[in-house]
Amino acid sequence: MIPKKKSKNPENISNQLYNSDLLSRTIYATDASVYKELPEGVAFPKNIEDLKELIAYANNEKIGLIPRAAGTSLAGQCVGKGIVVDMSKYFTKILHIDEKNRTVTLEPGIVRDELNSILKSYGLFFAPNTSTSNRCTIGGMVGNNSSGTTSIRYGVTRDKVLEMDVLLSDGSLITIKPLTKGELLHKMSLPTLEGKIYKNIVEKLSAPEVQNEIKTEFPKSSIHRRNTGYAVDMLLDTIPFQKEGGKFNLCKLLAGSEGTLAFTTSITLQLDKLPPRHKVMIAAHFISVEDCCKAVAPVMNHHLYTCEMMDKVILDCTKNNKQQAKNREFVEGDPQAILMLELSSDSESDLENQCESLIQTITSETKAYAYPLLLGEKINNALELRKAGLGLLGNLVGDRKAVACIEDTAVALEDLSNYIEEFTQLMDDHHQQAVYYAHAGAGELHLRPILNLKKAKDVALFRQITTDVAKLVKKYQGSMSGEHGDGRVRAEFIELMIGEKNYHLLKGIKQLFDPENIFNPGKIIDAAPMDMYLRNTVNKPTEKIKTALDFSDSLGIIRAAEKCNGSGDCRKSHQFDGAMCPSFQATKNEKDTTRARANALREFLNTSEKENKFDQPELKEVFDLCLSCKACGSECPSSVDASLLKSEFLYQYHKVHPHSFRDKIFAKSGHLNKMASRFPGISNTVFKSNLLSSIIKKPLGIASQRSLPPVCSFDLEKFNEQFMQQSVCYNKVILFIDEFSNFNDALIARDSLEVLYKLGFCVELYFGESGRTFISKGFLEEAKEIAKTNIRNLKNKVTPKIPLLGIEPSAILSFRDEYPRLVEYQDEAKTLAGNSFLIEEFLAKEIANGAIKADMFTNERKRVKIHSHCYQKALSNQKVTFDMLNVIPNYKVSIMNTGCCGMAGSFGYEKEHYEVSMQIGNLKLFPAIEKSHRDVVIAANGTSCRHQIFDGTGRTAQHPISIFKEALL
Repeated sequence: MIPKKKSKNPENISNQLYNSDLLSRTIYATDASVYKELPEGVAFPKNIEDLKELIAYANNEKIGLIPRAAGTSLAGQCVGKGIVVDMSKYFTKILHIDEKNRTVTLEPGIVRDELNSILKSYGLFFAPNTSTSNRCTIGGMVGNNSSGTTSIRYGVTRDKVLEMDVLLSDGSLITIKPLTKGELLHKMSLPTLEGKIYKNIVEKLSAPEVQNEIKTEFPKSSIHRRNTGYAVDMLLDTIPFQKEGGKFNLCKLLAGSEGTLAFTTSITLQLDKLPPRHKVMIAAHFISVEDCCKAVAPVMNHHLYTCEMMDKVILDCTKNNKQQAKNREFVEGDPQAILMLELSSDSESDLENQCESLIQTITSETKAYAYPLLLGEKINNALELRKAGLGLLGNLVGDRKAVACIEDTAVALEDLSNYIEEFTQLMDDHHQQAVYYAHAGAGELHLRPILNLKKAKDVALFRQITTDVAKLVKKYQGSMSGEHGDGRVRAEFIELMIGEKNYHLLKGIKQLFDPENIFNPGKIIDAAPMDMYLRNTVNKPTEKIKTALDFSDSLGIIRAAEKCNGSGDCRKSHQFDGAMCPSFQATKNEKDTTRARANALREFLNTSEKENKFDQPELKEVFDLCLSCKACGSECPSSVDASLLKSEFLYQYHKVHPHSFRDKIFAKSGHLNKMASRFPGISNTVFKSNLLSSIIKKPLGIASQRSLPPVCSFDLEKFNEQFMQQSVCYNKVILFIDEFSNFNDALIARDSLEVLYKLGFCVELYFGESGRTFISKGFLEEAKEIAKTNIRNLKNKVTPKIPLLGIEPSAILSFRDEYPRLVEYQDEAKTLAGNSFLIEEFLAKEIANGAIKADMFTNERKRVKIHSHCYQKALSNQKVTFDMLNVIPNYKVSIMNTGCCGMAGSFGYEKEHYEVSMQIGNLKLFPAIEKSHRDVVIAANGTSCRHQIFDGTGRTAQHPISIFKEALL
């Protein structure tokens, strides 16, 4: 339950950002686990002095500090009732790169893939590669001792940590690094907390009975992925406990300690040379999981970089997925399991020899019935198939979800086959379908039971399954936590896994480092029961909320928000492919992610006692910078569509708080542009004049720097009649003249008509509003009427043989996206949606069918660079624009990786959003255009995109259809 009274900011914390407002606390109350606990506040330290103040405050107030970066933890490491300390905002600098010794020193908030993009020019990289590598930070990876698919070759994060600068619980800053025996003795003699820590740990671990207990009860040392408690077993391999051991380094202990022992301020990592250039993957097919598991040991005798297993359940999840069809091409027959084996070398001949040797082992020592070789992009396709299958498996509709609790178990390779056999039986006993998605070469098995944690009986099963698996793992002396950490979901079982004496040893270490228990309390040591502080209130029915949009495919709007599992894909930076979430990419604020929006909506709809549960200023704030770009609808693995949630929120919120005058003006901009287009000369003169346009801008709250879109007057009906009389038509199409194409971009509509007639199509014009401006501002009743009108007018006209074509992506794609959610007669809406196309989609299909050929175009040479509208990326495919323009023989066409333009309809006009709008444009789009020669033609099919390009770069972009028309003979 959300407290009604908001927390106060601590008066004695200064010089740093600190938020204790209800929204901040709500969006930081969860991570990627099943847990939720409202913190006291969220701090964003800028420097070490800020951290020292936080530590002093925490000691005085006996409050916990919960370190957090991307918040992708699966075991609840980032959830707690103290102060969440977000290190991802400011602690993001690379401090030093030592190319000769292959090391890097950095702050903990830098993202793993961003680090590697910088290291690439040095021929180096940080090897551990989690599935969240495009948003997880190095600090989080160290805290969790992360691994990844290539750990069998490169090791885990702990293996790479050389030095750490940390703040101890008394606020002292120390450097932890490898120590010789003499250096260790000096540390032990210091009259400080640091000296006490070294002295106490060495003395405790020197006792033979303690060493014997650790060696007997801890997971087998041959299991490289082991994160059970604190890694005291690793320290026993160093001096002074082994004469020939390595240097003593407490980094081994802090890696995997989940921020419970000290606060990290910088890390020095050992780097590796970039992976070999040449790669091959062998996908060994098996008729049983048992045969697949038995094959792991012999193939691991080879120099593998990857040894991953996926089973039939995962493969079957991808069978009917169009996006995965090409990725499945290597699958032969109907295997029960596939072992994906990757080899790599800088020498093609060496790689060929390795490949032959591995195939020899597969054919002579395993029962594989097929072993196709994959090269180049097909390797990535196979890995994407594995990721997609697991994602599709977990993307379930309703309250039953794939729950992270036993997904991280690891055993020794020699035990893997027997362990899996018993594991399968255990799952059968609990009526759970075992799914084999494994880092097989590391002996680690990923499986999540499907449970409804809103029901008490499934919460009890949650505990029982975890307990039973813990006992099974202990039987094989394995690790309950292979790479995801103990957190709060598995910490309760540490004592079972390592024994009572070892657990008390770990408690002593925690007490030694952190006597006031301020560092991430309740993780690893003295954790709350695993079934406490769950996201959902047990046995409380999910609210049924009446909505204007149809969310029945998610079983209601609350469950649509609950689809967010917290994986944080929406936190990736602009350096990587995709456009989700453009406002976060600009601000780097958690508040501006799809995750935050979904979490906030879920929480308030579930807990608000107001009659209108949407009447929350916090929801208004969290949706404020959502551009409704729809990238989340396609890029979010859980398909959380924040634009739909925002439209519904605005509709419901404005039932209590009437729309502003500006909102009404933007919603009705089609009507206003129609009036302005009657006198285009006068209107455009006013729009272009700084003085005269300010009369419009100032009262409406439009940014003074923003230009206003010109209007256009052109008689499209007359133009169409003239063409129809002069042309010989073979097939008919209907061209949708939307509110933008009619009054702002009528000349583009004219170009579209010319193209269609030249290609032999007879065109019927359909004039109408799409409802886009109403949808984006939450005027859903008005949008519904527009949708009904369009469906009623077009349902008997548009057919598979007579498609509806659109020029403006945001308009025509409304038919495909929102219309089936707006109207009651969904069958008619879906039929219309299925026959509505971007004009580029239609022409690309005609090209593919051979109806449009290269000899129909000019021989003139041009370079064209494409920026695609966000809706096209999310709801269609930007490749169709490329295919349409690429048919022109001497046009060199490319798609720019430009993300979102930042305009987003009215968003970029609004004075309070203008700065963020331009920041987004400056991330990728503006630099890409500015680097292009002035002779390069810029193609952009969105009217807002073209406007943003002009305001941001001074370049005039053309609609692709206009470029196509100019080239058509």
